[in-house]
Amino acid sequence: MAPEKKNGFFAEFKTFIARGNVIDMAVGVIVGGAFSNITTSLINDIIMPILGIFTSSITFADLSIEAGQAVIAYGNFIQAVVNFLVMAFVVFCLVRAINSFHRKKEETPTPPPAPPEPSHAEKLLEEIRDLLKERTI
Repeated sequence: MAPEKKNGFFAEFKTFIARGNVIDMAVGVIVGGAFSNITTSLINDIIMPILGIFTSSITFADLSIEAGQAVIAYGNFIQAVVNFLVMAFVVFCLVRAINSFHRKKEETPTPPPAPPEPSHAEKLLEEIRDLLKERTI
């Protein structure tokens, strides 16, 4: 019985891995990791020095409180929050830009179909209508 369970488990795992969305997710994780390096550099090298001007220190990481033997490094927490907010803002801007491209593709108007050619009976009825109008005038 045990070999059947192993085969079933590995077959199920193989099916899971072979799905397209798992591959897409893996690519997203790799690109996200690279993107994380870019945003970390933006935060550490550009944004934090500017904020450091107002806090009289280069980074928030230097901010801490000593309580006896314990050191409460609340600056690291502030740094992490700023990193998260910048990352979330950049991702929001990217998603918004991608969505606007998709909307433009969807909004391309298609010309309305040409009206169908009137049938023979409709043409005859139009002629009769026109003759009746001429008679009454």
